[in-house]
Amino acid sequence: MLNYISYRVLQLIPLLIAISVIVFIIIQLPPGDFLTNYVQQLKLAGNDVSESAILSLKAQYGLDQSLIVQYIYWIKDIVLHGDLGRSFQFNMPVADVIWPRLGLTVTISLVSLIFVWLIAIPIGIYSATHQYSILDYVFTFLGFIGVAVPGFLIALMLVYFIFIETGVSITGLFSPAYVDAPWSIAKLLDMLPRLILPIFVIGMSAAASLIRVTRGMLLDELSKQYVITARAKGVSEGKLLFKYPVRMAINPLISTIGWTLPALISGEVIVSIVLNLQTTGPMLLKALMSQDMYLCGSFLLITSVLTVLGTLLSDILLAAIDPRIRFGGVSE
Repeated sequence: MLNYISYRVLQLIPLLIAISVIVFIIIQLPPGDFLTNYVQQLKLAGNDVSESAILSLKAQYGLDQSLIVQYIYWIKDIVLHGDLGRSFQFNMPVADVIWPRLGLTVTISLVSLIFVWLIAIPIGIYSATHQYSILDYVFTFLGFIGVAVPGFLIALMLVYFIFIETGVSITGLFSPAYVDAPWSIAKLLDMLPRLILPIFVIGMSAAASLIRVTRGMLLDELSKQYVITARAKGVSEGKLLFKYPVRMAINPLISTIGWTLPALISGEVIVSIVLNLQTTGPMLLKALMSQDMYLCGSFLLITSVLTVLGTLLSDILLAAIDPRIRFGGVSE
């Protein structure tokens, strides 16, 4: 097992280097840059911007260097100092822009993940063990709806109908009195009931998909010969179900860690915009629209690294839970 983990970790080094290069190339692909847009906005507002001022701004933001030099400085500051660069749009370090919203994003995503697991696994197990029952058909129907309908559309419908019926706007994580207030017990209590809607909306699609996967995997395990043999020997149904088939059926749950970790940072961008959530999702969209290259690049790099680390973690957990899993012939 130790050899397996060491081998997988060593693979990450060239992969992470390649990811950082690709991310830097991606943020350079759109025509123009933040400075070009900024100068254009100043000119449209009637302000005269001299060529010397433009050159001074380029030097200030490091845009007067070649792309290779910009990349070397960017990745060196990240690795050696944890400095993600400077946000052009906010005129402050990227870390200072991201961290205030990161706590709320992680909180909503983690609670949504727990909600998904608590809903999907029991329903998936019940549907598999009660195949073609009335509740199985009901859960299957609701699962198809959850997968087919986008989360942002569900959010729009809920916000609309609740406002029509009650006249209360449920968008945002805080009521107007607490939006800019410092953190306190009162602000926390104000936020808690407002977490219900985003958690439900964000978790619904993921839960619907996981129900279908859990049901299908468990049905496949229950049809295998070892289950039939154990049942013929008189092993109780509960012991038989949870000792092996359920353990094998939840492997997809563990494999989802690869995309769960980056989701904790990026959040549901469109859902967050619809519900006016103070998370990192809307900030990422705004950074992309304004071509704030270091802020965009930091988001992309963080989510990419978390995807790689999440995949590594899921592979290790799968190898520990299921001894049949081996990678590339690496043995213990």
